[in-house]
Amino acid sequence: MKVTILDSQGKKKKEIETSVFDGKIREDIVQKVAEVEKVRQPYSNFPLAGKQYSAAGKIRHGRRRWKTAAGRGISRVPRKIFWRRGTQFYWEGATISGTRGGRRAHPPRVIGMINTRKINKKEAKLAFLSALALTASIEHLKRKYSTLKDKDWGIKMPIVVEEEAAKLNTKEFLGLIEKILGEASEVAIQKSKVRHGKGKMRGRKYRKSAGALFVIGKQEAMKIKGIEVKKANEIRVADLVSNGARLTIYTEKQ
Repeated sequence: MKVTILDSQGKKKKEIETSVFDGKIREDIVQKVAEVEKVRQPYSNFPLAGKQYSAAGKIRHGRRRWKTAAGRGISRVPRKIFWRRGTQFYWEGATISGTRGGRRAHPPRVIGMINTRKINKKEAKLAFLSALALTASIEHLKRKYSTLKDKDWGIKMPIVVEEEAAKLNTKEFLGLIEKILGEASEVAIQKSKVRHGKGKMRGRKYRKSAGALFVIGKQEAMKIKGIEVKKANEIRVADLVSNGARLTIYTEKQ
């Protein structure tokens, strides 16, 4: 495949021949590997929640036993005992989920949140090459970004820029993206908005769009706002393909 290299002004600099983006597109394998690469933050309730109370004691539920709850017309609910005076008790329901201050009925299980699925090496390699090929397919990109289906992209895929582009500041680089992509730049630059609902009060007030991915060489360094930057040796299939081919820009030096 012939790939056009763009300079820092968005103009054609040269053409090179490469087979990186010529891989066979296997969306089924790509999706399989992307699912395996997903990482979920495990969480659960406190193990001792609902079991920490100062009063302690057990109610025996055996029939015809001394100091039991049998025959008193009360349910057999675990109770914490505050005092006992002969056969009289002062207690309160505890521990179980139906009582005040009790533990949760069905708490989240950490073991179910840990991804233990594996993938074959050949499948992983095929999925990565397919993901690269997907980012070079204008048809798959239009399918992913339906709002830009009928708009002029103004560029041939894949998008590869010279290594000098990695040295631009944020304002200059975002300007370069607008020159290269034209109307399609509206999905390339990350946008944030206030989240709906109670999530605003729980440390996640803003939602941010994914935007485009800028892949730089492993020896290069770049830090800008408004676009995700990753090194070539750190990218995964899930980075390149997220519910469809992701808009991706590469530097010449990988």
